[in-house]
Amino acid sequence: MKRKYWVLFAALFAIFLLSACGAKKPQDVAGKLNEKVEKMDGYKLNAKMTLKTGNEPRTYNIEVWHNRPGYYRVNLKNAGEGQSQMILRNKEGVFVVTPALNKSYKFQSDWPNNTSQAYLYESLVKDILKDKEAKMTVKKNRYVFETKTRYQNHKMLPYQQITFDKRTLAPVSVKVMDTDRNTLVSVLFTKVDFNAKFDSNAFDTKKNMTGAKLEVPVDGKVGNKEFSVKYPTAKIGGTTLLDEQEVAVANGKRVILTYTGDKTYTLIEEKAEVLPAASTEPIPANGEMADLGFAFGIKTGDSLSWTVNGVEYTLASKSLTAAEMMEVAQSVGGEPEK
Repeated sequence: MKRKYWVLFAALFAIFLLSACGAKKPQDVAGKLNEKVEKMDGYKLNAKMTLKTGNEPRTYNIEVWHNRPGYYRVNLKNAGEGQSQMILRNKEGVFVVTPALNKSYKFQSDWPNNTSQAYLYESLVKDILKDKEAKMTVKKNRYVFETKTRYQNHKMLPYQQITFDKRTLAPVSVKVMDTDRNTLVSVLFTKVDFNAKFDSNAFDTKKNMTGAKLEVPVDGKVGNKEFSVKYPTAKIGGTTLLDEQEVAVANGKRVILTYTGDKTYTLIEEKAEVLPAASTEPIPANGEMADLGFAFGIKTGDSLSWTVNGVEYTLASKSLTAAEMMEVAQSVGGEPEK
């Protein structure tokens, strides 16, 4: 009988040792993720991103191409709103293309290395490596990390939960959270190809600009469409709407919203200009590229401008910080205050 107990004890002890040896530490998994990034020549992935920074959730389909040394092509589409933008990085610079307006801007930018990007694999891995306090849990066939973010407005979105497939180390999902751990940005990866091959001109500027415009034709009707005024929902420094003015302009109306409080700012909304179809050269951007999640804008000094659904928004303030301007811009989409 004693011999049976000893055999059972030895078996249980062996199982314990095997499980202990098989347990992965966060730094071990982070090392494997980094090794995968360093060995990878490029990848393609598709994802669905949902933003909850306004009154209503907005969902976008994202297609990412990445090839060494630092080439990127990111397509951001909202089928419901008919909105599409593409960001392209190659040896010539960084370009933001809005096909429906026949507009493209050229930036001298360090994108995407200067901030977190929830839909770029190497950016997620970098966030994990940068955060020495990153936590990891293992759930069935998943590695789940919780890390700090590197967003410009990280005070609004300080945390993220990143999930990887345990076997392939492919990204599964990302949840970007506010200070109360509420998810404001979620990314669900639907397809990942770590063995992607690219043609020699896959990231060529002219080819991609032409292709983007063919896929989403220039919308000559944008200038004739009426637009409804959208309001920011972010509450910074007890700010409230002080005044709303509508001014007649050549292409319709311009709405000027003035906000007062500890932090004052002005938000201008008007129809975006559609450039002639013959216009093909990128416009040099007089400012920094601003990634709002749902659109790429331009940050210049005390102003931030972006375009959504044929409407151009310009936010101006001398009292808002750069991060606060991003927060206000990301929250635009609300209804009139009661």
